[in-house]
Amino acid sequence: MDAAATHVARPAYPIPENVFAETVVSVRHYTERLFAFRITRPASFRFRSGEFVMIGLPNAEKPVFRAYSIASPAWDEEIEFFSIKVENGPLTEHLQKIVPGDTVLMRRKPTGTLVLDALMPGRRLYLLSTGTGVAPFASLVRDLETYEKFEEVILVQTCREVAELTYITELVAGLKDDPLVGDAAAGKLRLYTTTTRETSPRMGRITHLMRSGQLFADLGLPPIAPETDRAMICGSMAMLNETKSVLESFGLVEGANNAPASFVVERAFVG
Repeated sequence: MDAAATHVARPAYPIPENVFAETVVSVRHYTERLFAFRITRPASFRFRSGEFVMIGLPNAEKPVFRAYSIASPAWDEEIEFFSIKVENGPLTEHLQKIVPGDTVLMRRKPTGTLVLDALMPGRRLYLLSTGTGVAPFASLVRDLETYEKFEEVILVQTCREVAELTYITELVAGLKDDPLVGDAAAGKLRLYTTTTRETSPRMGRITHLMRSGQLFADLGLPPIAPETDRAMICGSMAMLNETKSVLESFGLVEGANNAPASFVVERAFVG
């Protein structure tokens, strides 16, 4: 399919009953690999900050749907997504070419484990991500409930290059002017970013920095403890497994919506 076929201002095929057809409001490309976009929000659509939803494009009779974490908070009037670009990805090959006015399909039922209800009460919340895994945390750090439940929120993102950190760096910087969560975030939210390829002030993988204690030293915090700390993980399968192992070495226990515990993992992927 050529690029022109991707720009579908009006669906070319009938829309299933369980799917919303929404309009692209804005698109911003951060690097050759990353972009964010916002779509209109259906009046009846409800979700919890941190959940994901299946999205697709109306460019085939049987559209390809993939799981995307919702990057906007539950109160936002629009729906935001943060995506990778995959040259031959069944969906992202075409999704990366959308422009305002195009149509994006979104299934009606959100789900996911990266929600506050899946964690037991604690003092400090670690949000651990790589790449576009930061998307659900972009939702949670803009939700007032996050700051009502935790005294400190540590948002961690690791990317290969500095430019790939721009999305979350700008988002966090802009929170100071947010009328809803600005005051709460100013006293509780801390952003810790690292790179693995391009030289930057902080380098290294999350797991190495946690195991070595460097992350805690940099933040001036004690090592993670099950009595006080909670965590969420979102990234590649390898990152999930390794970070889960590190958290378990600190004594944390994996939880779920029906069994809250001290950390949760998201296993939905974009492709």
